[in-house]
Amino acid sequence: MRKVLTTIALVIGFIITYFFQVNIFSSLTIGGVRPNLFIIYFLFIGLFGNQFLGTIFGIIFGIFLDSVYGSVIGVSAVMFCVIGFLGSYFDRNFSKENKITIILMTIGATFIFETGKYFLSSIILDYDREFLKFIKIVLIEILYNSLLTIILYPIIQKIGYSVDRTYKRNNILTRYF
Repeated sequence: MRKVLTTIALVIGFIITYFFQVNIFSSLTIGGVRPNLFIIYFLFIGLFGNQFLGTIFGIIFGIFLDSVYGSVIGVSAVMFCVIGFLGSYFDRNFSKENKITIILMTIGATFIFETGKYFLSSIILDYDREFLKFIKIVLIEILYNSLLTIILYPIIQKIGYSVDRTYKRNNILTRYF
């Protein structure tokens, strides 16, 4: 029952993230670039949830985001799936308690997402690749996402450990004879 409630809370969290991304951060841009809160959100699910949850949420909500405002359906789904999986990989190999580690994870996830999405979209849509413009956009978005991660870190950590207790709690009963 607790997992169902936590999953519903994560869906509501996605709706809130979508609201902030579309309504608030669409007008708050730096050099014409807005942050991608969804990268932070799916990295958060991969870090504090589990591998299955991060991957499934990335696919389902990536398809939703592609259908709402994507040019090709499936590209964001694949990349958000990779970010959810990457979050679970980071969870196994790095510490979540350190703010600098979380910021570095956000930087890496943003770079991987934007690079993968750029190259997948350019292959599918067959458009010219402009690397200097792409690098400028990625660097600004990395900076923006990192600043938001620093600001949102206490909230992410508090909610994250609640999700972590729900999905990663050891449910094995030991017997003492």
